[in-house]
Order: sequence, then structure tokens, then C-alpha cells
Amino acid sequence: MNLITLDAETFYDREYSLSKISTEEYVRSPLFETIGIAIKIDDGETMWYPQPQVEAALQSIDWSEALVLCQNTMFDAAILAWRYGIQPAGLADTMCMSRALYPHEKSHSLKTQAERMGLGQKGDEVVAALGKRYKDFDVESLARYGAYCVNDVELTYTLFKRYLDAGFPRQELRLIDLTLKMFTDPRLTLDRELLKDHLVDVIAKKEALLGKLNTYDKTRLLSNPKLAAMLREHGVEPPMKVSPTTGKETYAFAKTDEAFKALLEHEDLEVQAIVAARLGVKSTLEETRTQRFIDISYRGSFPVPLRYYAAHSGRWGGQDSVNLQNLPSRTAMAGRLKKAILAPEGYVFIDSDSSQIEARTLAWLAGQDDLVAAFARKEDVYRIMASHIYGVAPDQISKDQRFIGKSTVLGCGYGVGAKKLQIFLKTGAGVTVTEDEAKRIVDVYRRTYYRIPELWAKSGTALHMLAAGMPFVVDTKGIVRVEPGKGLTLPSGLHIQYPELRQGDQGRWYYTSKGQTIDVYGGKCVENYTQAIARCIIAEQMLKIAKRYKVVLTVHDAVGCIAPIDEREEAVRYVEECMSWRPSWAAGLPLACESGWGASYGDC
Repeated sequence: MNLITLDAETFYDREYSLSKISTEEYVRSPLFETIGIAIKIDDGETMWYPQPQVEAALQSIDWSEALVLCQNTMFDAAILAWRYGIQPAGLADTMCMSRALYPHEKSHSLKTQAERMGLGQKGDEVVAALGKRYKDFDVESLARYGAYCVNDVELTYTLFKRYLDAGFPRQELRLIDLTLKMFTDPRLTLDRELLKDHLVDVIAKKEALLGKLNTYDKTRLLSNPKLAAMLREHGVEPPMKVSPTTGKETYAFAKTDEAFKALLEHEDLEVQAIVAARLGVKSTLEETRTQRFIDISYRGSFPVPLRYYAAHSGRWGGQDSVNLQNLPSRTAMAGRLKKAILAPEGYVFIDSDSSQIEARTLAWLAGQDDLVAAFARKEDVYRIMASHIYGVAPDQISKDQRFIGKSTVLGCGYGVGAKKLQIFLKTGAGVTVTEDEAKRIVDVYRRTYYRIPELWAKSGTALHMLAAGMPFVVDTKGIVRVEPGKGLTLPSGLHIQYPELRQGDQGRWYYTSKGQTIDVYGGKCVENYTQAIARCIIAEQMLKIAKRYKVVLTVHDAVGCIAPIDEREEAVRYVEECMSWRPSWAAGLPLACESGWGASYGDC
């Protein structure tokens, strides 16, 4: 394919700006106007095309053979697709590549990347373009703007080449392309009437609850202990922090406490309302998100904006004011949002969720062969764990005991202690156990699956070796290795990184991420690379699915695609085959999935 590096300069002002509205709203707005585009074909000279020349310049290119490269391709490729009807063969993005190569950096702007790589300076001519339509530029100012745009293209092109020369994995380029096309080539639609009904119900429920809180429970909102009690009544363990004043643990209920603000996205709409009332937020997230979906429905189809390599593990995250990674669905009312996301006419939505992939991957990496074998035989590993905990035969385990077995398998794999397990059980299903009982359960888990604690210890050694710059093989399969100066190896070719790794008081390890000091230990390290390897598996499975069916989203360990309605059964079989397939490097790892299909995301 031809490499087409480009950058579009567009009208913006103080309110109509990507800092104020989403990319989707910006590009689809009637206020949109292209000022000009700079284009570089392969390694040729970068050319600037002001507005009157843009259409002809774009039409002169064979986009069916083009790999489009930009610094923020979600933006520029959306312009190509939605404003000019152009869908290139492939999409690449230096900002995405930077996130994968430098996941702990605060910024991945073109300016930051250029300075990091020593490539020169990004200009600031865009500042002078604030509020200016094409007609407002004179010849000189337009020429300066064009030169600025050309420089951006040259920096983007050079960064791309540097990243490739540094060994950026080609498979990750395919994932970037797949991720970006979920947004730029949208196929899903939104059920506007269902969304409107949902919004009415959400507002009514919020106002009823807030009215009750203001009338009867205002003091409870303002009192930390009483607010904590309210949260616990709804099955939420209050977030905690260490007070910088007293040095003691206290409730994290401030506007700046991220864990508390995260409760604005809780599954329970009442929890959202309680937290919103404490923070003084007028609208709950459910309300604003539903309104945002309604607004999008008036503008067109539903682009799915996913942030490639959003987490340390490489998993995807939400962006552009749409976070599908945390879409409420447990209640009938909350599930309406998922039901409002529709497959296009003549198609079905297929949602396939990888079963227990972290627990399976952890057991496999640790060499816990009996647990791996149980997964391979499709046995109920939660019932087996409960059998060890309670000393009775698996077929005698009660529903509540099985839940504790499930919570133990899923919650104790990364070194969780008794107190955290106690909280996990309480918040997960309202199951109360004493701290002593939680400690006993943890001890049973660690004795039963002793290879997993051994992996924690070995990973603690890996941190020492990484800090010392010495190679070391971490897991029993040889997948995770210490690569001095880079981090812990992953099958993708990327690394789990711990910048500025250092040892503090009492032997604890710390590293720096986005300017913050983060602690890490053996169990946490295992969590990091286990999640990253699970992501590598799902990524390869997703690419296999995409060979036959349009992948429209990925949420955590699940992949969503669409297929023609008349071949839905064949499509489900193919998707399940892909989601149960394991890469060549994962020999012996048993994988499985659960799938469903329907007219909407919520019907699956």
C-alpha cells in the first residue's frame, strides 16, 4: 500500500473546539470547515492544499491502496470518511503507537513526541487561526498556516519511521487500524425512542432519590461516616486514602478523589445519584450519557470511539465522551442503553465473551497444571475451589458456597489478603464473612494452588533483576522475561514497563507513571502481565474474527461484531471458534467463550 501521511487544518473557535466537544460532534457539526490539508505520498514532498484545492487533491489518490497515517487519525480519518466519503484501505496513527511504546508518559501530543525523539519543534501557527474561517486568511497568513501543517506532516512521517525502525510490532499496527475503523467506519445505529424513554425514567428516578436525600438524608451526605454507611447499604465499599495531614487512613470522598468520582459510573443508578449529590453534580452520568447517545442519533450512525492501549495491560479504554467499557447492564432499566445500540438493518449483533481468561492464563503461566486441566475438562472450577474451602464433595456445594469459590478463584490470584477478600465478597454479592474466615479462605487457596504464590515470589525477584539490569525468566512457559532496559516481554512484542523502578522503605518497589509514584510487588506484577497476555490473546482472536466479519467494539474480554442475519448461525460458530482458538505461543492454554446474538447489543 502507498503511505499517505496527512493533516487537516479546520475552523475552530473557543466553543467549537475539540477541547469543548467530542470528535464526532465536531466533525459532523454544521460549523465544520476545512481550511486546508497537507499530504505526503510515501517519501515524496509534502504538499499543502488550501480549501479550494482540497477536493481535487483527495480525488487524485487511489485510496483503495492507501495506508493513511496521521497524528490523531480518529479525527483526520473521520473527516475523510464523513466529509469526503473516503475510506482508505488502512489507518495508522503515531499517537496510538506512542501510547504503546511509552504507556507511562503523561502526553502523546505531536509536540511531546517530537521533543522526546529529538526531531525538532512543532509550530504554534494554529493559535493564530482561532476563530478564522478560510475567507479570513490573507495570502501570507494562509501560507504560514500551510507551512505549519506541512511541518506537522513531516514530523508525523518521521516519527512513524522511527517507531517502525525501533521494532513496533506489525500486528499492533493491524489492531490500531481495526480500532480506528470502529469509529471512522461506523455500522451501528441507535434507537432514539428507546433512549428518550430511558432518559425520562433516569431523570425521574434521580429526582425522586435526590428529593429524598435532600429532605431526609442531607446530613448523611455531608457526614463521611454516614455517607460510607449509605454506600455500604448499596453494596459499595467506600474508597479509602491516606490523609496527608494525619498519615492515617480516611474516606476518599473529595472531588479530587478518582476512586470516588469513578462511582459516578457505578452499575447502580442510585449509587450514581448519591455520589452526584455529594459532589454537587447536577446530572448523573447515566443521564448525560443517554442524552449524548440521543444527540448522536440525530447526527447519524454510532461511531465507537476506543482508546487503543489505554491501560498498562494494553487493553482498550473509552474516549470521546463515550465509555462503552463501563456501560451499566445489570438491571432492566440500565440495560436499555445496550438495547439501544442496534445492528444495521439485515444484520445481527454477535457478542462473544472470553470465559475466565485471566484465571486460565494465570494458572497456565504459573504451571498450576491441575487447575489448567480442570479448565480443559470444562469442570466447574468454582465448585472445586469451594470443595477445598468447605471440605465437602463438589456436588454438595451450595449456591452461596460456590459464589465464595468463584470469588476466591477470581479474586485471590494476585496476592489479595483477607481484608480485601472480605470486602470483595461483601460488595460482590452481599456475602459477609469474618476477617478470620477470609484469612482461612485465602490460606486454602494458596495451599491448593501453591504454584501461583510461587509465581508471585518469582515476579518479586524479577523486579530486583529488572532494577539490576539482568535478564531473568519469570513464568514457567518462558513467555515473560526480564529484558534489561525495556521491561517484561509480552507475546505482542511490546513490554510491561516500570519506569524509574526503585526500592523504598521496607523493601517495597516503586515506579513512576504519568508523574505519579506507583507501588508494585510480586502479586501486582503478576496481575500486570497476566492481564496484558490475556489482552494479547483477545487481540489475536479479534483479528481472526475481522477476516470475515466487521468488528464493531471490544469491551474488556469480549468482542462484538455484526454479521448478515441469514448467516447468523454460521457466524456465531465462526466467532466461537475464533474466541476458543489459542495462538501458537500459548500451547496448552485452554480457552473458551460464551456468545450470543440479537438485533441489539443488549439482546446478546
